Amino acid sequence: MTKTSIFLLILISGFTFILGYNLNTNPSEVVNQPTTSNSVQTFNWKMVTTWPPNFPIFQEGIEQMAKDIEVMSDGRLKIKVFAGGELVPALQTFDAVSQGTVEMGHGASYYWAGKIPEAQFMSSVPFGMTTKGMNAWLYFGGGLELWQEIYKPFNVIPFPAGNTGIQMGGWFNKKINNINDLKGLKMRIPGLGGKVLAKAGGTPILLAGGEVYTALERGVIDATEWVGPFHDQRLGLNRAAKYYYYPGWHEPGTSFELAINTKAWAKLPPDLQKIIEVATYSVNQRIYSEMEVRNIEALQELDKKIEILAFPAEVLNEFKRLTKIVLDDEAKKNPDFKKIYSAYSKFQQNNADWSTISTDAYGKLIK
Repeated sequence: MTKTSIFLLILISGFTFILGYNLNTNPSEVVNQPTTSNSVQTFNWKMVTTWPPNFPIFQEGIEQMAKDIEVMSDGRLKIKVFAGGELVPALQTFDAVSQGTVEMGHGASYYWAGKIPEAQFMSSVPFGMTTKGMNAWLYFGGGLELWQEIYKPFNVIPFPAGNTGIQMGGWFNKKINNINDLKGLKMRIPGLGGKVLAKAGGTPILLAGGEVYTALERGVIDATEWVGPFHDQRLGLNRAAKYYYYPGWHEPGTSFELAINTKAWAKLPPDLQKIIEVATYSVNQRIYSEMEVRNIEALQELDKKIEILAFPAEVLNEFKRLTKIVLDDEAKKNPDFKKIYSAYSKFQQNNADWSTISTDAYGKLIK
């Protein structure tokens, strides 16, 4: 073969590569192939949360989720996470997502109770379901569909994204011997639990996590609930109050949410949407599992330093009675609240029937 022939062969091969087909390919087939620009389209999103900076498990867990999404998407979806107060105030997380100021947010739906009262069922209800029941209801019992429905007018798509497990009842600077000890008590407690406390004669106060310790230490509040032994100890609440009560009647299994702006979501291709969906499943389990381990460890330490007390039966029974009144009153005022209350209650009863002969029976067996 002459040098001229070799040159022509190389030239033809080069043109074949550039055009994207070989000599046996029909040119009309090449036109329909996806373009490189579409396949490497990237997205840079912002996420805000309700948690303090470097907050263990919650903030750290959601930051890890953002990193996981970037890896799984091969860098096509990058999410910069801001803790509460770094970009917007912690309790304005939902508004920031709804208005499109940011694409994503992480928090708990009872923080927006003033805007969407019925959304509280998607976080936690006093004397409601534990984590096991909440996950079952949300994922496969119709709860998530109801959640999406009530958020739709606000241009927000929700996903379950973490759970605290059963919380503690809170920190108090005086003993609670009977229901009268709650009268006039100023306590940091959100959502429906706060309404129940108010019915009992107390004063509920909503504070972001970063404000809780200072308020309790300075006497701005008399008591506070936060989460559980691990986070409570890290926040230093054992240095600001004398008595630690259980159980967390007000939050038996608090679900967190990943909120996504509807318009931002619509711009993502299906594979990136699926990556986010799968990532929320992962972080939901991750946060709950780590909570259980850390609480076990922290409780062992706290038990040596403070007085851990059970609420008297009289107090718990009154809380339960008042919870029914609060929920019924809210349902009378709000048809959407009534609709979700009904769906939640029906599932909770069915779940309780199953738990009685499964989880509860086994728990008694191994005691």
